[in-house]
Amino acid sequence: MANPRVLKLADQIKEIVATMIERRIKDPRLGFVTVTDVRLTGDTREATVFYTVLGGEVERTGTAIALQSATGLIRSQVGKQLGLRFTPSLAFVLDAVPEEARHIEDLLAAARNGDAEVAEQAAKAAYAGDADPYKHPDDDQ
Repeated sequence: MANPRVLKLADQIKEIVATMIERRIKDPRLGFVTVTDVRLTGDTREATVFYTVLGGEVERTGTAIALQSATGLIRSQVGKQLGLRFTPSLAFVLDAVPEEARHIEDLLAAARNGDAEVAEQAAKAAYAGDADPYKHPDDDQ
């Protein structure tokens, strides 16, 4: 379990970075970015900022380049607003959660279709012999 102070700082960094991307960074390569999470090391020296981008591969690449070039400006603003002795270094990482969620949804849909086919075959199935193939004591008479 992480230190509550570290969690609070990570949340504050997330807010600052999201505000900076929305209002201050005017790079035309920057796509529609959503900051999803910030993970801060226990010593608060390194922060990993996870983000998603709406669009295709071109938008993702352009956004990654724009964020890399704006890292210094964003980091200086984080340092000013938090007032820490050491401003954490920032690393921007594309969040893979939406793609993984889409892949899992596709797998679940395929499993549902397979279950529906099996249920349909089971409904049409008939016994190979009698419905009750076992001998009963009252059958001997």
